[in-house]
Amino acid sequence: MAAGVVGAVTGYASSFTVVLTGLAAVGASPAQAASGLVALCALQGVLAIAISWRSRMPVSFAWSTPGAAVLVAAGAGGATFPEAVGAFVLCGALVVLTGAWPALSRLVTRVPAPLSGALLAGVLLPLCLSPVTAVAREPLAGGAVVLVWLVLRRLAPSWAVPAALVVALALTVVLERGAGAASAAAAGGPGWAPVLVWTTPQLDPLVLVSIGVPLYLVTMASQNVPGLAVLRGAGYPDPPARTALVGSGAATVLGAPFGAHALNLAALSAAIMAGPEVHPDTRRRWPAAVTGGVAYLGLALLSAAAAALVSSAPPLLVQAVAGLALLGAFLGGLASAVDTTEPAEHRTAAVLALLVVASGVNVAGVGSAVWGLVAGAVCYAWLRPRHRPAP
Repeated sequence: MAAGVVGAVTGYASSFTVVLTGLAAVGASPAQAASGLVALCALQGVLAIAISWRSRMPVSFAWSTPGAAVLVAAGAGGATFPEAVGAFVLCGALVVLTGAWPALSRLVTRVPAPLSGALLAGVLLPLCLSPVTAVAREPLAGGAVVLVWLVLRRLAPSWAVPAALVVALALTVVLERGAGAASAAAAGGPGWAPVLVWTTPQLDPLVLVSIGVPLYLVTMASQNVPGLAVLRGAGYPDPPARTALVGSGAATVLGAPFGAHALNLAALSAAIMAGPEVHPDTRRRWPAAVTGGVAYLGLALLSAAAAALVSSAPPLLVQAVAGLALLGAFLGGLASAVDTTEPAEHRTAAVLALLVVASGVNVAGVGSAVWGLVAGAVCYAWLRPRHRPAP
């Protein structure tokens, strides 16, 4: 039970700023962003309780943190929030289809690891540069946030990002820079009570391609596939993959009109709830995920208040904290993209994909994430060694 609470609180505190930043980037108002955070917490809590109870395995869920970074990268494309919500619906529907149709699941998992890593790293790079920008523009506030993160990264890694956020909020109060934002939040922003705000989805073909498809690919490659690997590595050779994918995809479709961008299997927090430290007997670990689900239901009640606090802070500092939270994911994607065990041709294609994605170009209304994946795939196919038949 303690592992479940720690896993939920750690997962929430380390990345909820990324979710709020991503939703705001695609046009969500503070109230809509707070609603998305509430919906995500509630839905992933219900999923963890139901599926873990039924399967007697510690199956935990989380929001797609890299998916939220996709929203930040797509924000420059000019999509409205209803159009982004339509892309959320498409992402959820594709995850359901992946779980229900094994052929699609096999196709997704066959995307070369360097390309999927490059897509993830390219999407995360602009946000991971935010701490650098914050220090350059606001040396005192930005430097304090980065310094606290760096110190705790060495002493207590799990609490480095939450502590950096606390420092950002404290500096907002001390320096009185958030007064205007706080009054604006009180006037038209999120309140302290959890409220779900409905947004009717709009299906724009370009936005579906620019946001929905990359959101689906990043969620599958960087969250669902590692989440299943964590469960297998923890001693569960046959995790309920189909149930988890269909359930998380359906929950995404259900929660999208309330601002939930993507739900998926947890990876990092899953390791806390499913490892041998929880209990030596694999058959007795599932209550940890159930407890984590209950904790997320409790965190849903606090999400509107958390969003209200964050909305009062300068956006630059919030983005800096979000960038620090994503450094680990960026490192993982970059390592996969330039893995030296892969052929040089694969790494070349992956680096090309990373550069195109990170450029933020928008051609014909289609965002850089799609163009990067296309460029990488074409380069990968062109440079792939051709095996000539022996004479």
